[in-house]
Amino acid sequence: MKRKMQVTLLLVGVLAVRLAAQTTAVRDSLPMVNLEEVKVSGLRVDADSPVAFSNLTQEEIASRNLGQDIPILLSFLPSVVTTSDAGNGIGYTGIRVRGSDARAVNVTINGIPYNDSESQGTFWVNLPDFASSVSSFQLQRGVGTSTNGNAAFGASLNLLTQAVSEDAFARWSQSAGSFNTLKNTLQFSTGRLDSGFEIAGRLGKIVSDGYIDRAASDLKSYFLQAAYQDDNTLIKVLGFGGHEVTYQSWYGVDAATLASNRTYNPAGEIYDANGALTDFYDTQVDNYRQDHYQLHWTQTLNSRWDVTLGLNYTYGRGYYEEYYDLWATNNISFGTDTSFAYLQLLPLTVGTTEVTQTENIQRKWLDNDYYVANLAANYIQGGTTINLGALYSRYIGDHFGELIWAQQAGDVLPRHRFYDNTGTKIENSFFVKWTESIGDQWIAYIDLQLRNISYDVVGQVAGPAPFSVDDSFSFFNPKAGLTFRANEAQRFYLSYARAQREPNRTDYENGNPVPEKLNDFELGWRYNQSNLQLQVNAYLMAYKDQLALTGALDEVGNPIRENIGNSRRMGIEIEAKLPLSTQWFWQPNLALSRNQNLDYFFQRDGQLTNLGSTQLAYSPSIIAGNALVYAPSTTFQVSLLSKYVGEQYMGNIDAALSKLPNYFVSDLNITYQWQPEQWFKNIQLSLLVNNLFNETYVSNGYFYTYDDSWTTPGVVSTIEGAGFYPQAGTNVLVGVALIF
Repeated sequence: MKRKMQVTLLLVGVLAVRLAAQTTAVRDSLPMVNLEEVKVSGLRVDADSPVAFSNLTQEEIASRNLGQDIPILLSFLPSVVTTSDAGNGIGYTGIRVRGSDARAVNVTINGIPYNDSESQGTFWVNLPDFASSVSSFQLQRGVGTSTNGNAAFGASLNLLTQAVSEDAFARWSQSAGSFNTLKNTLQFSTGRLDSGFEIAGRLGKIVSDGYIDRAASDLKSYFLQAAYQDDNTLIKVLGFGGHEVTYQSWYGVDAATLASNRTYNPAGEIYDANGALTDFYDTQVDNYRQDHYQLHWTQTLNSRWDVTLGLNYTYGRGYYEEYYDLWATNNISFGTDTSFAYLQLLPLTVGTTEVTQTENIQRKWLDNDYYVANLAANYIQGGTTINLGALYSRYIGDHFGELIWAQQAGDVLPRHRFYDNTGTKIENSFFVKWTESIGDQWIAYIDLQLRNISYDVVGQVAGPAPFSVDDSFSFFNPKAGLTFRANEAQRFYLSYARAQREPNRTDYENGNPVPEKLNDFELGWRYNQSNLQLQVNAYLMAYKDQLALTGALDEVGNPIRENIGNSRRMGIEIEAKLPLSTQWFWQPNLALSRNQNLDYFFQRDGQLTNLGSTQLAYSPSIIAGNALVYAPSTTFQVSLLSKYVGEQYMGNIDAALSKLPNYFVSDLNITYQWQPEQWFKNIQLSLLVNNLFNETYVSNGYFYTYDDSWTTPGVVSTIEGAGFYPQAGTNVLVGVALIF
């Protein structure tokens, strides 16, 4: 029924496009204030801000937006490293900035926090094809300016969804390519009618087999917007979301398998009693739905003041389903997932034999509700700008496990629950930002933020084991900066920012974590002329009790972190844009960094050892990007996009086994468009050749250690292990977009 309603709304919208086109063609043009930018102006920065940042528009990514997730579309930005579990950028993907993973990257959509409150992560697979509904992206590196939600410990990413369209349109785009990848997107807008109203929407579907065996994705998405805009008012009601079903591919492979069969996926393995692999469980999937409902009201009060109210409700629900094989549990994983105790089953005796284990299928659920209200006010008068922001959010997450099937379970009811717990997180925050021009050349910036968080968990986790959290935090995060305008072309800036962040759910499950703290110092120079745009930024990020990645994963692929005392990241980022001729354009970037644990202790072979200074996990010291564009006309363009990522360790102990080799990959993107005389306003053809030179590389992995005290009695030996996520070789996507 829901799908039928969405299709009906879309068809009505497409019909309204034609009706609206007649009215918009003859109406008088009204002067419009850009209220879209006003909506997030308190969270975004500009060229006069003492912050390192990059902007991207929908037009700049349109030719590459053929099905891959948002992190992949942003992968060529400075200091950015992206990953893909399935190996082809569709399904579960991740982003790291300055060595900090997605849990350290604050993400907002129209000023509403998108990071999951408990895990602090961002799961783009829950919003497939969302890039098609985003008008602009801003990635701020470092702590950046104060924002809503999870503290930025490496970067913040601000997304602004599509603006009210002045003109009616309908757009149908589809793409196809390697690994049986198909993408279909249908978009429409009525255009802004004489009454000031607009209705716009999108329906999308992406399917792909993935590069890794059985790493299939089946992704559905929607976006619906109703808006009213006049000279001083913008009101938007949004509904968007997605439903993803992805076969699990977060296990990775060991070094031997990587060398012999790099696409192998061990998920769902089924063995017989003698240990022979007989099959794979066909629904070893992650199945999750997420719906977002937003209301935004932006009002210009007078020439100095404007205010914005944002309301949000997010409803998420779903599970991952997993088959637990008895032979594999006893001989490979050595886990407890097949035991009666783990499943909370009553003892079972068959004849004279007591049964304590059983092969089984489990579903581990997460149902959650997320409520947000934020209020912002902006004041501009002369050289003075004041931004005020306040946020309240409440998250409720129900975690529970269901037994779907068991080979031997005795007297057990269907969907037997073997654990159940609820997490509740409440946050309220407030910030004030004051930017003041001092004379003609100096701009001073002060940013003060107060965050209050309470987090409670009550219940039982799988094991079974009781699990409870009752913690609260108050963080004061000051920021200040100074910008010097040497002339119209040059800006120099210096800034300091303080960030503090609470632990996430996985941190609590694995220990007794404390909050992490960061002092971020940035020094930069911007040069902007028609023949050269250049940004050079140096930074020092000094951490206390950083919750650093250890390299290890929990059973559902969540990274395990630990407090590590003192650590730091320091580096320099260079980004340039320059025309080489009337037809050639070059945009390179380079990030050089040093990322260190300053006094790292590790338990090796039963002895606590001070390793001194070691490399921070997942922090390459060299990251470079490049875009070389040839555009002989306004309708034809060829781009060569390249990315180099230096070697990196997956753990913090500089172990050789944990090292990921460097890699250099290039993509080729070709676009051609024309305006036919009939039927269509525009037709665009796109070709994207990923990994043009067929580089064999690994972008991500995991590293773990454990102590062996049973092989040699009385001797403790530390054993190391690693897994790797191989990426696809040369693969192709071809797309066509029809606009009418």
